Amino acid sequence: MNVYDSARMADVLRPLGYGPVERPEDADMVILNTCHIRERATEKVFSELGRLRKIRDERIGNGQDRTIIAVAGCVAQAEGEVILSRAPYVDLVLGPQTYHKLPEMVARAARAGGAVIETDFPIEQKFDFLPTDAAPQTQGNLTAFLTIQEGCDKFCSFCVVPYTRGAETSRPVASVLAEARRMAESGVREITLLGQNVNAYHGGDGNGGSATLAGLVEQLAQIPGLGRIRYMTSHPRDVDQSLIDAHRDNPALMPFLHLPVQSGSDRILKAMNRGHTADEYRESVRKLREARPDLALSSDFIVGHPGETEEDFEATMQLVRDIGFAMAYSFKYSPRPGTPAAGQPMQVPEDVKDRRLAELQALLREQQDAFNADMVGTVQEILVTNRGRKPGQIAGRSPYLQPVHFDGPDHLIGSTVKVAITTRRTNSLGGTLIRETASAC
Repeated sequence: MNVYDSARMADVLRPLGYGPVERPEDADMVILNTCHIRERATEKVFSELGRLRKIRDERIGNGQDRTIIAVAGCVAQAEGEVILSRAPYVDLVLGPQTYHKLPEMVARAARAGGAVIETDFPIEQKFDFLPTDAAPQTQGNLTAFLTIQEGCDKFCSFCVVPYTRGAETSRPVASVLAEARRMAESGVREITLLGQNVNAYHGGDGNGGSATLAGLVEQLAQIPGLGRIRYMTSHPRDVDQSLIDAHRDNPALMPFLHLPVQSGSDRILKAMNRGHTADEYRESVRKLREARPDLALSSDFIVGHPGETEEDFEATMQLVRDIGFAMAYSFKYSPRPGTPAAGQPMQVPEDVKDRRLAELQALLREQQDAFNADMVGTVQEILVTNRGRKPGQIAGRSPYLQPVHFDGPDHLIGSTVKVAITTRRTNSLGGTLIRETASAC
């Protein structure tokens, strides 16, 4: 979602004459768009700010204009005053709901000569202020992100999202479709719909009702040129029958689903306030795979949540064995200030977290390797996105997001072709083009 937000910040700044540069040394403005999910990410912000201060001082010493330094995103939302205290040279601090105010903030900073902070949750929707011309930040891209939902009402014990992104809100259907059409017209062939709880989407349909994610996907699939649709991140509590049916009935919806479970222990899931059990997760997966037998899953896992015992951890390992994942993201629990879990007793020692994470990641890596190995000998539809590293080679993405390299002509870039998978590598696949099946996406 921060990738999407960063592109939209570039869009709203473009009328002021700003455009992207390759190096911060050449920038008139540098925006750090931040995440507050883990402590390490927060500390990296302050480290980077120190580096940017040196760059700005050097520019001033060379007679150049002073670089505007801005901090955006969830760290800005949660720790705006702390940022200005630790780094008083920062000019702009803005939360993730206020990037549409950037032009106004730049003008205010220029007039006032001091820091400007915007971390309220405004009444107006930031999406209402997006430029309505062709999406410049997606021009020439074949894949793009599109935010359709923000915020969270779930209040998991470990998570800061409800405090930094606010309550669940969904963009109206017409707004999403308009932006998706602009993306398709600019050359995008695959979009990933984004939301903290994307499958809780309930955007207004313009007729006094609301659309589900499944209904939105059905309309998106009708946009000319848009051949592939993905979505993330989903919550198990919001997997409904309409979404399961969409995976069965809509060929544009890719057979790869990111469905975070976090733990396989019912006791820990309850402590996390996840609102589902391990067996309810298993049942949702069963229904999804029954509807779409070639569906592959990825997930999120947290080890070492306060109170997690060896039995709880083993329950997570057993769930992984039961389900089987094509890939996964796994982390040690990281206390976030203000969240319920941060103050809970029975914090798990770091060395125990390290061991459990290593064991879990070894199992997940084994499953990912097995999934990639099973691709060898199959024929996959590949969206060709770019040239490969070797002469005469092109590359693209499988329906399961795997990078695939194979020999072929450059004019196939932007097309979907069938490729016989012949080899697997650590993080990619190799194959042979079946030429006669090339088609526009």
